[in-house]
Amino acid sequence: MELRIDRQALVPVVQQIVDALAGWIRQSAVEPGTRLPSIRQLARDNLLSQSSVIEAYERMVAQGVLASRHGSGFFVAGPLVATYRCGDQSGPVGADANSVWLGDSPLGKLPLGRGGMPESWRESDDLSYAIRQVSRTDMAGLFNYSTSYGLPALRQQILKRLQQINITLDENQVLTTAGATHGLDLIVRALLKPGDCVVVESPGYSNLFDLLRLHGVRMLEVPRTPRGPDIEVLEALLSANNPRALFINSLFHNPTGSSLAPAVAQRILELAKRHELIVIEDDVYADFQSSVGTRLAAMDAGESVVYVGSFSKTLSSSLRVGYVVASAAIIARLAEVKMITSLGASRFCESVLSSLLANGAYRKLVQRQRQRLKRDMAATLLVLEDADWEVFGKPAGGLYIWARPRAHEPAQVRALAHEFGIVLSSRTAFTPGGEASDWLRINVTYASDPRAQAFFRACGLPDRLRPF
Repeated sequence: MELRIDRQALVPVVQQIVDALAGWIRQSAVEPGTRLPSIRQLARDNLLSQSSVIEAYERMVAQGVLASRHGSGFFVAGPLVATYRCGDQSGPVGADANSVWLGDSPLGKLPLGRGGMPESWRESDDLSYAIRQVSRTDMAGLFNYSTSYGLPALRQQILKRLQQINITLDENQVLTTAGATHGLDLIVRALLKPGDCVVVESPGYSNLFDLLRLHGVRMLEVPRTPRGPDIEVLEALLSANNPRALFINSLFHNPTGSSLAPAVAQRILELAKRHELIVIEDDVYADFQSSVGTRLAAMDAGESVVYVGSFSKTLSSSLRVGYVVASAAIIARLAEVKMITSLGASRFCESVLSSLLANGAYRKLVQRQRQRLKRDMAATLLVLEDADWEVFGKPAGGLYIWARPRAHEPAQVRALAHEFGIVLSSRTAFTPGGEASDWLRINVTYASDPRAQAFFRACGLPDRLRPF
């Protein structure tokens, strides 16, 4: 069995083995009970170490893809299963054709609309080292709660990173959280109450919409443009409704990939001051930005912006570490709510991240991710242009492109996606009211797959010109 391992690729060899074996099982429709090549044979045929093959096999056993029989080797365990996200809510495969996948698809479906990076893009070596180091040297990190504001060493590292993007503040203005979603939840709990009115971008982040609905907060929609929220509509909403807050995704907006223009950012701050509006700036894609970029928190001379960041998008979705930046008074209130609702975040996760930031490993990781994303973004935009897709602006980086084919109706597009083994983003997930849209969120980390390339081209052709 030839696995075609690329030793120059950024993807770890073990993950390449897993991906290749899963692809073989899928494409060859291998029956459950089929025996795989022995560890020694597979290693010899592909010039691999036996330890790499063992780790790949064991990983697939843990995933339920393979079964191990003592003395007999490894066998295909049974039909492959996967999970998806419909409107960014997890559930079983097959329940909704509009779903957005949570993880890599062992069923063979390509999750083109997924909300994060594939596992094959993740790098485990530095993370594993940091975990072992904390386990050996920081017993308190293994067993104790963190402080209400978060691990002091991590907060110092966060302050240093924020200074690089022109956000300067004191230590008592930073609070660590168990990811950005936890931070948003604390903000809603602490600063809003049921019946309050807020402004959200449309299209926008579906989990935020669900969170606000959960807390009984009413939402007003402001259209997102390639330069940020529509300022004229925003000003009218503020004048007519006196909302309490504005939630905004500044850089590499989810789902459009657009970024805030400086002039728009300045107008937002002027309106916020005039209408006493709290601005919650969600910047979870900050580390995908190679330049400083335009951020409200960096421009705010007062204290109207609450800034939310996270390391989950770049490092690990399982290592739940995020942070909130705001005035000292707001941070104190958030810390109080944090302790009441969760007794704090994970000191272990915070210690691991602090180690990665301190030794420079995290900085090098995001540099590699930026280069790879920049290349895939440019390539995907070129393919979409050649296939005559309409693109919502041209993102300068990040994960997402918001686009739609000109030649086909939504139902035809989804039928084509099914033919090519592709799962698209939900039509209703990205608007607060659940209205259907013919725009698609395209995750560029999946767009270089041959199935995606063929799908893009097919969607650009009228039915009479399609080769099948």
